[in-house]
Amino acid sequence: MTAWTTAHIGEIDEISDGRVPWRPVRHHFGIESFGLNVFSGKDVGDRLINEHDETDDGNEEIYFVHSGRARFELDSETLEASPGTFVYAKPEVKRTAFAEEPNTTLVAIGGIPGKAYEVRGWDIWAPLAPLYQAGEHERVADRLDTDLPLDAPYPMLHYNAACVYSLTGRTESALAHLRRAMELAPDDVRGYAENDTDLDSIRAEPEFKEMFG
Repeated sequence: MTAWTTAHIGEIDEISDGRVPWRPVRHHFGIESFGLNVFSGKDVGDRLINEHDETDDGNEEIYFVHSGRARFELDSETLEASPGTFVYAKPEVKRTAFAEEPNTTLVAIGGIPGKAYEVRGWDIWAPLAPLYQAGEHERVADRLDTDLPLDAPYPMLHYNAACVYSLTGRTESALAHLRRAMELAPDDVRGYAENDTDLDSIRAEPEFKEMFG
């Protein structure tokens, strides 16, 4: 097996959470030590980064303008950034960015100081979240059948999968993913599962009672 691999940016499929599209570079290469994504705006005015800050988890982010031209809004300040520009934002900074030229592309890298990077499966769940919120649970369940192997190390993604499988009557899959979530993060899962109505269809199952009895 080769110790290196390569991909052109266009070979990494865009995904979207219903707000902005991005290319999940970290997920594509299976990187586990840092977060890395690419955001592209095809037209002038396209939002490149959702408005947000990282105060809750302390995540540091740095953005690199790869092509085009971007307008960053950082708290109350505006920055015009040409190709080759780095923009670093501390966790508490409210930030967003827009394309000022067609086909503007940003590279975003992030991590939490002093803490090992934790892969959470966000890249898998984000494009499914709009479908879940729209009540299209069967479509979400079908996608999870393909995208989420049972041995994946993502506790809350397995929990979300258990909820979706429960809502679609796929009891065996719901219990399997719930058990996997419990193996990875029992305290968190117990707290979420206690009053989650998404799991009501499997609460009477012996295996459920065994896990939470």
